[in-house]
Amino acid sequence: MFNIERLEQARKRRRYTAKILAEKSGVAPVTLSRVINGKQTPDEQTITRLIKALDFPVEFFDQDTVDEIDVSAASFRSLTAMTARERDAALSAGSLAYEVADWLNDRYQLPVPDLIDLSHERSPSSAARTLRQHWTIGEKPIGNMIKLLESKGIRVFSLAESTKNVDAFSVWRNDEPYIFLNTFKTAERSRFDAAHELGHLVLHKHGGPNQRSAEIEANEFAGAFLMPSADVRSRLPYTRSLDQIIAAKVRWGVSAAALCYSLHKMGLITEWQYRTFCIQLNQRYRNLEPNGMEKEKSAIWQMVLNDLWSQGQTRTKIARDLSLPDDELENLIFGLTTNVVPPAATGRAKLSAVK
Repeated sequence: MFNIERLEQARKRRRYTAKILAEKSGVAPVTLSRVINGKQTPDEQTITRLIKALDFPVEFFDQDTVDEIDVSAASFRSLTAMTARERDAALSAGSLAYEVADWLNDRYQLPVPDLIDLSHERSPSSAARTLRQHWTIGEKPIGNMIKLLESKGIRVFSLAESTKNVDAFSVWRNDEPYIFLNTFKTAERSRFDAAHELGHLVLHKHGGPNQRSAEIEANEFAGAFLMPSADVRSRLPYTRSLDQIIAAKVRWGVSAAALCYSLHKMGLITEWQYRTFCIQLNQRYRNLEPNGMEKEKSAIWQMVLNDLWSQGQTRTKIARDLSLPDDELENLIFGLTTNVVPPAATGRAKLSAVK
């Protein structure tokens, strides 16, 4: 059976409008419209043309309908800035990630989610402190944000959207938390995005304020989670230059702009200093991040891929099992399938296989 909902999912993932798909496939727009709306059963020639235009495996369109992500359930940071096609492509990638996660759950015993409802905390900053206490990480800096999230049962996937309009988003699915991060961003901004989405997961799971105030709360949570006030105050009681901030930001793995903002909010630099440092950052570096760090990748997928590689499983085999194009699998798991460390160098995966 040719699943029309799968057709729509692939179309959105490719960022095609119905008009563009009709042009690329050579299918008449009126025919495509009738097919999409369930008013006409496509013949073999039409199906072949559509599949070729979308460049998805034939088997993809024979699968059952996958769980869709409702835009109202996803915490997009820049919903007003992104186009409908950008939004739909990101949500479609999220639906594909659900299938990858199900495939992974069938084969490995992943960490159980360990999140708590912090919606009743008096402030996002206090919620960040509470979660740090719950996870027993105290005031120390977080060495690898993605690794921490995965160890607490959050399913983290990457988005290769090549647009600044899609920062990141998070969603709950049957009590399982997901975070999607755009690899287009710098390492420091991606870490902040991850902490921001973590804030949404613990502050807004059961609904909350309107989008703008929810984003402000998630930003405050992220800043407090990555840069605990006590640690920042002990390390930077006095700040006299931008170079001092650029050198210090490495400790918390944040951008110079984010640390500068936190110092201002904590009252450790004056309004005049804050404005001066922001101007200097823009003049010296513009869109570049000074003293940048290496991008983080999924620790779980690194272990899983090493284990599968030791069994003779290739990227193509995994993608075929999932009925996905190779590049879509690559986009979701931080590009790790092209840079897998040989099992002999890392040892076997520490994840337990499902028996």
